[in-house]
Amino acid sequence: MNTTHPVDTLPEVVAAYITAVNAFDVDAIMATFSDDALVNDVHREFAGPASIRAWARRELVDDKVTMDVTEVVPHGSLTIVRARYDGEYDKTNLPDELILTSYLTVVDGKISSLIILHNAPAPY
Repeated sequence: MNTTHPVDTLPEVVAAYITAVNAFDVDAIMATFSDDALVNDVHREFAGPASIRAWARRELVDDKVTMDVTEVVPHGSLTIVRARYDGEYDKTNLPDELILTSYLTVVDGKISSLIILHNAPAPY
C-alpha cells in the first residue's frame, strides 16, 4: 500500500462528503454520490439514491456522526480514509476511540462506491 498522505490531498468530492457528514447535511451528503452509487457500511449494502439517503439520514445525520480524518492513503483509483468517528449512536461494545476505514471510489467527480469497515490489526 502507498504511504500516508496529508488530509489536504483528499479528492474534492471526498472532502465534500466528510464536510457534509460533519455538518449533518443529508442533501450535501447525497450531492457527493453518483446516481448508481453503492454504500457498504459494516457489511450492510445500500444501493441507489433512496437507500443511500435513508442510510445517511438515519445513521449519519440523526446520530450526529462526526469524522475526524487521521489518515489518507491513495491506492490507485481508490482513496482510503481512516477517521475517528463519534456521535450519538449506540456505543455498546465499541472501543473508546472508534477508527473506521472508508474505501472510496470516485468516478467522474462523484463517489460511486463507499465501503466502511472496522478493521482489526493485521496478525503479521
